[in-house]
Amino acid sequence: MRFMIIVKATAESEAAARPAPDEALLAAMADYHEKLARAGVLLDASGLKPSAQGWRIRYDGESRSVIDGPFTETKELIAGYTLIQVKTREEGLEWARRFPNPAGAGKPAEIEVRQLYELDDFAPSTAIERFRDMEMARQ
Repeated sequence: MRFMIIVKATAESEAAARPAPDEALLAAMADYHEKLARAGVLLDASGLKPSAQGWRIRYDGESRSVIDGPFTETKELIAGYTLIQVKTREEGLEWARRFPNPAGAGKPAEIEVRQLYELDDFAPSTAIERFRDMEMARQ
């Protein structure tokens, strides 16, 4: 089972020109991610640059349009993520509970945890087999 721990953006993370968490938060995040890595469950983790440096693609029928950031609703934005692979939902929940407060100790914050779909979640089909072939090629 793979889970993505999603760090929600804040006004501060959206305003940052470069990463600027304090040293205590960086140390807590490093400790946490080292524990994930030692346990063999860490797949990937990274912070995201502010939405001002990104864009969205809007679909309307067959047409597509590009919308440049920044985007105003920070509660809908992601500032970073950690991707883990565990054996059970409960194990994923335990790791998520240990995630350091992304805003810093004592500050209000929220993370969201979502399970990723696995190919076995889908009915067998030619398209699913194509995805399985891509997975095999990556290994």
